Amino acid sequence: MVAIVVSVVHYSDNVVNFEDYPQPSSGPAPSATVIALAWFAFTAAGVPGLVLFRRGRVAAAAAGLALYSASGLIGLGHYAVAGASAMPWWRHAHVVADIACGVAVLAFAVWAARRLSADAAPSPR
Repeated sequence: MVAIVVSVVHYSDNVVNFEDYPQPSSGPAPSATVIALAWFAFTAAGVPGLVLFRRGRVAAAAAGLALYSASGLIGLGHYAVAGASAMPWWRHAHVVADIACGVAVLAFAVWAARRLSADAAPSPR
């Protein structure tokens, strides 16, 4: 749930203040509209992932949460653009927090999938 709240802050700032973010001179340069739509797409995988996990459907949950983790991990792209260091401290704070949440969600998804795999393995005799 923390990851969703942090992503709302980050993506909202990214869309509303799109012109204040450094833009790449080459490579992918998503528009504000694409960024907004991406948030909805990522969250459409994350929320069901959370619900499925709570219902014990670990494999499907892990897949949805792993996909959702990209919502935060993609924030690394901000630091691949010249001028990123000039962003205000509070912008760095929510970008880095979103990246950290992406790492945490991915780690949880991998842990859950590995645990499910270990639980399904036959026990040695």
